[in-house]
Amino acid sequence: MAQSNSLLRRRRASLLVAPLLALSLLLAHPSPSWAASGGRIGGGSFRSAPSMPRSYGGGSYGGGFNGGYRGGYGGGGIGFPFLIPLFGFGGGGLFGFLVLMAVVGLLLNAFRGGGGQGPDLPVGRGSELGYGRPDGPVTISQLQVGLLASARELQRDLRRLAGSADTGRAAGLQALLQETTLAMLRHPDLWVYANAEVGQVPFASAEATFNRLSMAERSKLQREVTTNVSGQRYSDVTIAPGESDASSDFIAVTLLVASRNRLNIKGAGSADQLRDTLQQLGAVGADDLIALEVIWQPEGAGEVLSTEELLTAYPQLQHL
Repeated sequence: MAQSNSLLRRRRASLLVAPLLALSLLLAHPSPSWAASGGRIGGGSFRSAPSMPRSYGGGSYGGGFNGGYRGGYGGGGIGFPFLIPLFGFGGGGLFGFLVLMAVVGLLLNAFRGGGGQGPDLPVGRGSELGYGRPDGPVTISQLQVGLLASARELQRDLRRLAGSADTGRAAGLQALLQETTLAMLRHPDLWVYANAEVGQVPFASAEATFNRLSMAERSKLQREVTTNVSGQRYSDVTIAPGESDASSDFIAVTLLVASRNRLNIKGAGSADQLRDTLQQLGAVGADDLIALEVIWQPEGAGEVLSTEELLTAYPQLQHL
């Protein structure tokens, strides 16, 4: 009987693979229209983080933003709790899909394994530090903002941070996050478009989910002119960094944050919501911050990011 149930679970899992892969290719395909060169700052590690003190045992989770979601999973023989992602302020888009896929991937692995124990993390530095099976989920937040290009001071701030931020340490990443959110908070009169999304995924799939989201954002850049990632600085010598052309309409900035603490982000559909989201992200402490990416465009001197290019590259943006 047990063998029959196990076979049935595996067959059900296999039926899900083809449509999910097809949908993944459809949604994750980058836009063929690049906008401009950009810059990137960030770092972090999902393998050197200490064990999370929180426990989400019991195999279920309830909660949500604005009381809009309550859900969970009661076990079913899988043997580990997981979180349905809390995502989407207007559908979720690629962000919501990738967060959902992180959970579905663990479910498929569990079904194929016939139940019992949940999946282990890869053996490596994390296991040596004692967090081979952490209890808590990881919150992944993504904020995208389109500012009027007259915010060239913001470009200079980001370029300065790329040259000085200590992205090889948690304290340095936290300082970078705080300085970036402060720089954006100082230009509320230039905010035009924004979108904020957040989801929680199991620790075992958090790194892959974060990397996929990062790749999706980086693929929107023609090239990365200025970078400072995990302590490694790089400048593309084939193009000079500098302020955008006077005819440019917008500067686009993306913040991608992975943290241990749950954030009650309500979106970015208005200037007040965007301000609150920036303040919440900037307040994430060094002990809770796992990984951070700051990506912006344009970064090449004299480059232009038009309204059409902005909305093509960032279709989830909402007008404030």
